[in-house]
Amino acid sequence: MVTTSTYEARALGVHSGMSPMRAARQAPDTLLLPPNFEAYRHYSALFKRAVVGIAPLMENRGIDEVYFELGDLDPDSRSLGLRLKGAAHEATGLSCSLGIAANKLLAKIASGPDKPDGLTLLGPEDISRRVWPLAVAKINGIGPKAAAKLHGLGIRTIGELAAADEALLDQAFGARLALWFRESANGMDERPVVTESATKSVSRETTFKRDLAARADRPRSSAVLVELCEKMAGDLARRHLAARTIGIKLRYADFHTVTRDLTVPRPVTGARDILTGARECLRRVTLDRRLRLLGVRAGSLSGLSAAAMPGHQGELPFGEDSAALIGAAISRD
Repeated sequence: MVTTSTYEARALGVHSGMSPMRAARQAPDTLLLPPNFEAYRHYSALFKRAVVGIAPLMENRGIDEVYFELGDLDPDSRSLGLRLKGAAHEATGLSCSLGIAANKLLAKIASGPDKPDGLTLLGPEDISRRVWPLAVAKINGIGPKAAAKLHGLGIRTIGELAAADEALLDQAFGARLALWFRESANGMDERPVVTESATKSVSRETTFKRDLAARADRPRSSAVLVELCEKMAGDLARRHLAARTIGIKLRYADFHTVTRDLTVPRPVTGARDILTGARECLRRVTLDRRLRLLGVRAGSLSGLSAAAMPGHQGELPFGEDSAALIGAAISRD
C-alpha cells in the first residue's frame, strides 16, 4: 500500500493507505517508489542531532516527529523556530514544518496548516479563529471511528465539539473520553514533554518487491528471515537490551496480517536464539497464501550492562542446510 505521498500527488487524490493500483488509476503519471527504511532512519538521526543542539529538551515521537520544550529558550519564538528549521535543513537538505504553541496538542495542530516547510505560531487568542473551524479529526487522538461517531451527532468541527452538550458527549462516549474531547477542543493539554522513555519492543520487517509463494520462493524468504534476525540482534546489542518475547509478523498478498509471539525461557540477545524463536512462531501459522511482508519482533525487553552484553553472534551461516531448515518452518501448511 502507499505509505506516503508528495503534496503534488496528494492534490491528485493519492493518499497513504491507498493500494498502488488505485493510486495508478487516480494519477496515471504517479511514480511508485519502494520504501527505504535504512535511509529514513539515517536522515531521522541527522535531523534530531541537529535540532537537539538548539533545544535539548526533546521528546522523540518517531522517525519524523518530535516535541520540544522551548519555555527557557529564546523568547522570540519565530526566530527560534527559524533556527530549528535551518539546522534541520543544513543537516539533511530537507525541509520541515514547525508549530509553536502553549502545549503539545496545539503545537501538533499548528504544525499542519502551513505544510510544506511551514512555521506557525498559535497563541490562546488564536483558538477560536484558527482551531475551531478545523475538522475534529485534526485533534491528535481522534481517529476515523471517533470522528464518524461525532459526525453522526452533528459535530464536524473542533468549534462544534467545544460547544457540544456535555450530556450528549457523556452518553455517546462515556464521561472520561467526553471530558478529554471538551478539553482538547478548547486547547487544553497538560501533558509534559517526555525526554526519555523505556524501549518496549524492537522490530524489523521487509516488504517484498513481489509477493512470494511460501514453497516456490522458499530460498528468498529464508534468506530474508535470517537477515532480519541478524539485524535484530545488532539492534539489541547497540541498545544493550535482551528480549523475553520473540514474535513474527506476516502480511499476505490480500493485506491480511497475522502475528505470533513466543515467551522464551531466558532473555535472548543473539541472532541464533532470535531465529529459533521466530521459527517456533512460524510453525503456528498456516501459509496457504502468497506473502507480501515478513517481520520479526523482540519484546519484554530488559537492560544489560555493556560488560554483561554478549556478542550478537555476527552473521548466521546460510548454507544449504540452514536454508532448508528455515524454509521448512515458513512453508509449513
